Amino acid sequence: MIIGKKTRLRPIEKDDLPRYVRWLGDPELRSYLNTVLPLSQTQEEKWFERNLQSGNEQAWAIDAQPNDMAMGPWQHVGSCGFNEINWRTRAGEVGIMIGLREYWGRGFGTDALQTLVAWGFYSLNLNRVTLRVNADNVRAIRSYEKVGFMLEGRLRQATFANGAYGDELLMAVLREDWARAVSEAEADAEAGPSTN
Repeated sequence: MIIGKKTRLRPIEKDDLPRYVRWLGDPELRSYLNTVLPLSQTQEEKWFERNLQSGNEQAWAIDAQPNDMAMGPWQHVGSCGFNEINWRTRAGEVGIMIGLREYWGRGFGTDALQTLVAWGFYSLNLNRVTLRVNADNVRAIRSYEKVGFMLEGRLRQATFANGAYGDELLMAVLREDWARAVSEAEADAEAGPSTN
């Protein structure tokens, strides 16, 4: 288990799979992902078994506590993980999904991704973490920038959802940039609020 400030990441269990089936049945949620069709329980179970065997993929369940005071039971709200890891170049691609709509826009995705990226750099010894995002997913892009991701490229008309083509953005964060951002954030926290 990996603990963040607002979330915790834990291995996905077979009991979690019905929630994924329900979440991926939501057309709006799917429009932000590379998943075109809803998935059945059988398809999720096959993915789960493949994930257990993979050395280049690591998926985590995202749990959050319903109130901001971090008290009460944990609730499974989404998923994140490394979709692909290249051990030679020490690079990994991440993905994230908050499945419960009531947890959208409340910082849980940002915290989960920040926790996952830190784990990738400090536990897996990665040097580079990348992701792909639909160019019209403004809320996600803002979250990724908070974590330290920077735009590296644009794939024109690379996605198709709701009858229209859209661009896909490539974003990445390097370990050296991450370490510098963490140091600056810690220094700002120690300095306290600005009086300007």
